[in-house]
Amino acid sequence: MIFDSRYPPVAIRDITITERVFEGLFLDLDAPVIVEGPTGRKVTAGELLDRIKRFAGGLIKHGYGGKTVAIMSTNHPDYPVVFHGTAWSGGTISTANPTYTASELNYQLKDSGAELLVTLPDFLDTAKEAAKGTNVKEIITFGSAEGTTDIDDFLGDPLAEQIPVDLDEHVVVLPYSSGTTGLPKGVMLTHRNIATNVDQSIGGIDIQQGEWTVAFLPFFHIYGQTLLMNVYLAQGAGIITMPRFELESFLKLVQEYKTPRIWAVPPVAIALSKHPLVDEYDLSAVEYVFSAAAPADEALMNAIRDRIGAKGVQAYGMTELSPISHMAPAENASSGAVGVAVPNTECRIVDPETGKDCGEAEEGELWIRGPQVMKGYLNNPQATAATITDDGWLRTGDLAAIDANGELWIRDRLKELIKFKGFQVAPAEVEAVLLTCPGVGDCAVLAAQDEEAGEVPVAYVVQAPGADITADDILASIEGRLVSYKVPRAITFIDAIPKTASGKILRRELKKMMA
Repeated sequence: MIFDSRYPPVAIRDITITERVFEGLFLDLDAPVIVEGPTGRKVTAGELLDRIKRFAGGLIKHGYGGKTVAIMSTNHPDYPVVFHGTAWSGGTISTANPTYTASELNYQLKDSGAELLVTLPDFLDTAKEAAKGTNVKEIITFGSAEGTTDIDDFLGDPLAEQIPVDLDEHVVVLPYSSGTTGLPKGVMLTHRNIATNVDQSIGGIDIQQGEWTVAFLPFFHIYGQTLLMNVYLAQGAGIITMPRFELESFLKLVQEYKTPRIWAVPPVAIALSKHPLVDEYDLSAVEYVFSAAAPADEALMNAIRDRIGAKGVQAYGMTELSPISHMAPAENASSGAVGVAVPNTECRIVDPETGKDCGEAEEGELWIRGPQVMKGYLNNPQATAATITDDGWLRTGDLAAIDANGELWIRDRLKELIKFKGFQVAPAEVEAVLLTCPGVGDCAVLAAQDEEAGEVPVAYVVQAPGADITADDILASIEGRLVSYKVPRAITFIDAIPKTASGKILRRELKKMMA
């Protein structure tokens, strides 16, 4: 049983993602489209367009045209310059979390084959260490830093036209995701995927030219990348960049720019509904608060409405979907539902035990098919085959139901990923690090509920024979090897980890044991 989108289809156009964004910039070249939140510095559409073309020219000049460029940065006015300049030059952009440790970034640089790394001076030491043993030939920075090239000095003559690419085959964006399980994998997203998902998203929301939103959601994450950076610029709308979320600064910007839409994750939605600081600011211009990247319940959506008078709604997606497949309709959205399918999107609910299709309101695994479904995982055909069926359905790993109105309700997660404030934590990655610690014989990592973060990782450890270690010993051993949100919040020692005959951890059994 296939559930179709209730929206009319959008045209699948032969256009690159950068050409799509340029359509929005050309609407008014003199209009500001980026404001640097902390400083107030403005960038007009014309200035951004010129700088993108000049960065592309610099890539060609320095021999990086058509290559993979990695970027590790917080939100910065030049982030779209690197992103779209790379795309304009026929290359691939791989976005990395700026809080990564050197070993985590090194893994991504090696797997992606990146030859150029762009970062901020604050992250230069990590970048230099991570680049060792990779294909990275040069590091450039947003601003001057010893031993690197300032991006202003890297720019070349403007590249007038898009370097031709195969829209369906060329990988333009390579973010890293753990998918439904396992270590991070490069998600191969094509121009067709990203450009079409921009139009699909716009088909579900009515963003106006000149409208502003505060962009604190990181551009390295597909949510901030598509829904904020690309959708807003493609509409001739504006983004106010924040390098990190700070509630007071965020509220000041929302008040100053009278933003009608806030794009958030559940912890920010909770702050809007509960924090006393909210009462000190005029948020009357806010009409909608969109929450995505992790589930939020009906009570939270209603609390936002009661507190600031805005409608709390949700969206659903994943990196492998570019990312949006579902978005709450502007009118008559049910609190707690994560929306309806965006244009050109088909859904199925499949019983994970029998493989048979489920009907309305019946629970099963959500499958998605549409032009936003990724090409596959880089260097990992096995994981690709396990995620995408031969006829193009992407298995999301989420247990869900679709009601008679076409609204999607997420019930539980079949996959193992832990969602910390919308960021993914793969238990297998944390377990691999724990197993290298002296005295650890076996381990398993599960999610624990946390009011602020949504979920946090907790570890269950079996000591090696003859070992006598403490939780502090383990934490000291893994210090600096995992980004902070991947570090277990609690470590519990147990006698054995329940496993199948083949050695796979029985996480549900472990949860029952710990309960």
